[in-house]
Amino acid sequence: MADPAFLSNDSNFSTRAIHEGSEPEQWNSMAVVPPISLATTFKQFGPADFKEFEYGRSGNPTRNCLEKCLASLENAKYGLTFASGLAATTTITHLLSNGDHVVSMDDLYGGTNRFFRQVASRMGIEVSFVDAVNVMNVESAIRPNTRMIWIETPTNPTLKLVDIAAITEVAKKHKDIFTVVDNTFMSSYFQRPLTLGADLVLHSCTKYLNGHSDVIMGAILTNRDDLHGRLRYLQNALGPVPSPFDCYLVNRSLKTLAVRMEQHMKNGLAVAKFLEKHPSVEKVIHPGLPSHPQHDLAKRQCYGHSGMLSFYIKGNNLEASKKFFKQLKVFTLAESLGGFESLCELPSVMTHASLPQEDRDKLGITDGLIRISCGLESSEDLIKDLDKALRSAVQQ
Repeated sequence: MADPAFLSNDSNFSTRAIHEGSEPEQWNSMAVVPPISLATTFKQFGPADFKEFEYGRSGNPTRNCLEKCLASLENAKYGLTFASGLAATTTITHLLSNGDHVVSMDDLYGGTNRFFRQVASRMGIEVSFVDAVNVMNVESAIRPNTRMIWIETPTNPTLKLVDIAAITEVAKKHKDIFTVVDNTFMSSYFQRPLTLGADLVLHSCTKYLNGHSDVIMGAILTNRDDLHGRLRYLQNALGPVPSPFDCYLVNRSLKTLAVRMEQHMKNGLAVAKFLEKHPSVEKVIHPGLPSHPQHDLAKRQCYGHSGMLSFYIKGNNLEASKKFFKQLKVFTLAESLGGFESLCELPSVMTHASLPQEDRDKLGITDGLIRISCGLESSEDLIKDLDKALRSAVQQ
C-alpha cells in the first residue's frame, strides 16, 4: 500500500495495467500475451479500403495495445507513443506555429531545456523560463501570443513541485493556451495530471513505465479530441514512431508497474530518511519528507512518490562528488532513471551540462548536487553502499 500521507490510489490500477489493451479476443489466436506484429504494410480489400491498418508508420496492432493501456492508466481517452520522450516533445511543439510563445518551468529535464533553447527557437518559437512553483510567475509571463504552458513536477533534478490544478486554472482563462505536464518522474501510478486539469501528459516511457532500462520511448496522453486529432496527424506526418518490439516490451512492463512503484517508493523514502541524518550530507530533497517545502502539496496532489531524490554532499564541490561516485558498488554511475537497478549521477556535468552555468547556479544545480534513482534492491544494501561512499568521500 502507498504511504498513507498521500492520496489513496485507485484500487483497480493493477487490473487495468494487466488487462487493458491486452484482451485475447482481439487476436484470431486468442493469445493472452499480445503478439508482436512486425508487418510494415497491410493487405487492403480494395484501393483505400482497408480493415484497420494500412502502413506501419500510421498504425500497428502491437502499438495500439500499448497506447490503449497507457491511456487507461492515465485516465485518458487517447494515448500516442513515440520513438523517445524527446520525439514526443518535438511532436507537441509542432502544434505551435512561428511566432508563438511558451511559458516553461525553469527547472526541467536537460534535454527538454536544450530543445526549447536551441531547436524550438530556430522554429520562431519563443520560450520564457519561470519558476512555476509560484503560480503568479506563470500568469505574469503569459502574453497575447502564448499558446502553451509546459511544466514538470517534480522537477528534474531539484524535485520542486508545481501545483498542477492552479496552473491549469490560469491556462483556462485563455482559450488558446494548453497545458503540458511531464509526468516522467512519477509515472501514472503516483500522479495523474489530466484529473487535475492538464490538457496533455508526457512521459519518457524509457524510465518508470518500462522500468527495465532496455527501451527508449515516449508517450502523450490526452482527453481532448482536438489535440488528439492534431497529434495523431503529426505522429504520422513526422514519423517518430516506436518499433513494435519496443511497444511489446513496454506493454509487458506495465503489468508490474504498480508493484515496482511501491518498492521504488519504499526504497527511496528509506534512503532519503537515512541521508537526512548523515553527517556527510548537507541537504536532502524528497517530496515525501516533511522537510520538503512543498510536502503538503505532494500529499494533496500525489498518490505517493517514486524512487527519485537528490542531495547535496558536504563540501558541495566536484572533488567530493567524484570521490563519492568512485566508492559506490551497488549504485551505478549512469544517466537515466526509473529502472529496476539503482542509479546515481551528477547533473551539473551530465544530464544538465548543456544548461548555461548561470542558470545552473540559479537553480541550485551545483557540483555537489547528486541525483539518485533508487531501484528495487534491498534498501539495507542501498543504505550501506551510500554510507560507505559518503564516509570515504567526506572526511569527518
